[in-house]
Amino acid sequence: MLELQNIALQIGPEDAPVYLLQDVSLRVEGGGLLVAVLGPSGCGKSTLMKVVAGLKEATAGSVLWEGRNLAEEGDFEPHEVGYVPQFSIAHERLEVWECIEDAVRLRCGGLSQQEVAERVDVILEEVGMASIAEKRVEVLSGGQRRRLALGMELVSSPRVLLCDEVTSGLDPKAEDEITGLLRSAADKGRTVLNITHSLKHLNSHDSVVVLVQGFLAYHASPAYLLHYFGISHQEDLYPALAQRTPEDWGKSWQKHKTSYEKLPVGSAAPSAPPSAESEEVVEREHRIAGFTTQLGVVLSRRWKLFWRDPGQVRLQLALMLGFPCLVVVFALNGLPALRAVAELPEDPLKQMVSDFSAKLDYLRVGGMVSGLIMFQVVLLALMGANNAAREIAGERLILEKEKFSGLTPLAYIVSKVAFLSVLVAVQSVWMSLFVHLVVQMPGSLLSQTLLLVLVNAAMTAVSLGISGVMATAEQSSLVSVYLVGFQLPLSGAVLALPEWLGVVTRPLIASYWGWAGFLQTLSDTRFYTAVQAMTQTPLASSQMVVGVLVCQALLGVSLAYWGCKGGRWE
Repeated sequence: MLELQNIALQIGPEDAPVYLLQDVSLRVEGGGLLVAVLGPSGCGKSTLMKVVAGLKEATAGSVLWEGRNLAEEGDFEPHEVGYVPQFSIAHERLEVWECIEDAVRLRCGGLSQQEVAERVDVILEEVGMASIAEKRVEVLSGGQRRRLALGMELVSSPRVLLCDEVTSGLDPKAEDEITGLLRSAADKGRTVLNITHSLKHLNSHDSVVVLVQGFLAYHASPAYLLHYFGISHQEDLYPALAQRTPEDWGKSWQKHKTSYEKLPVGSAAPSAPPSAESEEVVEREHRIAGFTTQLGVVLSRRWKLFWRDPGQVRLQLALMLGFPCLVVVFALNGLPALRAVAELPEDPLKQMVSDFSAKLDYLRVGGMVSGLIMFQVVLLALMGANNAAREIAGERLILEKEKFSGLTPLAYIVSKVAFLSVLVAVQSVWMSLFVHLVVQMPGSLLSQTLLLVLVNAAMTAVSLGISGVMATAEQSSLVSVYLVGFQLPLSGAVLALPEWLGVVTRPLIASYWGWAGFLQTLSDTRFYTAVQAMTQTPLASSQMVVGVLVCQALLGVSLAYWGCKGGRWE
């Protein structure tokens, strides 16, 4: 039995609260019931559903399931409840069967490969999608997407199914089909709450809940709806609701609900307990997948989505191949001067004193070496921002839904780190090798490559953290691009900063540490002396450079994890 006792939810200041729900009490007795939740837009239907699901905390009142107070004794277990939100909960480039399979693997731990395949086939048949199992989500119609969403929620055989406007915007045929699926789901012993604006299929429901501006105006069989509201047709319900204040409707129901509660509602048919033979399978179906399984599912899916996005693949190749070439193009005019430095006397300072032109050339080489290094570093920072700025924010609603179904934020973040690490390594190693071979920059290639990897990793991780806390992918991309834009001026590599400003900004600027660390690999060469001669910015030691970049990467990942733990359904 699902019971709501005096549920209230208010927002705003205490002295001027706005009530989204006010003293809502109702009970749905037994399983096998399909309940319609009706009301004008903004009346609290979705809010009520989220309170039941545990996604919003009521200001007052209790939600009880099987006599258990969910606020005090723990929310629904993931296998107990399915929630179909208004938004799409599937990746566009996955095929239908892949979406169902991923849902099975995430929500039903301990199943063998054969049992997973069998469960996928059963769900596809149940929601009528077996014939289009190999179609991608991006080509599905609205009705087919709703079928898929229902299928993904049915994989763990939930006893409570919460549906938020799953028939909204569908054509009449698709609406009929989805309502039929909900009726079938309820007939198998589930309690199904269905938010809807449509009055067409009310008689297919066992009971109807009517909300008006947060007040409960009715909860009984649809057979008594016309009589209670004094209307001739169901289509007259909404005009009738507008004829009285929400408070009046709430008081009216409180006055009459006892008599209506005595009238029959549906045919509550609780599901039969599992047989002895099936108890072991049921227990495994109700076991959430472990960390390793979740990590494998999410990481495999991320690579699948990457290779199925031609635009993303082309962009990555363009950046990876084009940016090193861009660095070399800007270095071409200075290559003769770079190579000429090797022919300078062993004591170049004496020559600078005696030969003014040599001093100018030396400073020119120092500026070019400094700029060449900073150009690589900034371009890798830009690649890092591109890698991760949309990584979480772009699929935030899908993440929220999968967290509700049992996915742990840790498994999700580790999968992102594993995926992005490959991109970072390939981009940075290729940049280092290509520029080193063409420009013939002295110094340890291994150390230089490590520094470029760390810079890219730090910027990628920080952008991932930004993606984890931003509300939209567009906001995340914008903030990440701005962050890259500040890298060059605040690094002090081109124009020296005031000492106090440099102390404040440098810990946050990955490009400074990459530039300084790269220069340390040239400390035994004349290039290092040339750069020192033309810059007033202090150069950090190699140990400090590595430590700061690692800390920035860890900080970014921690921010991403914190952002993923928090709920963001809106």
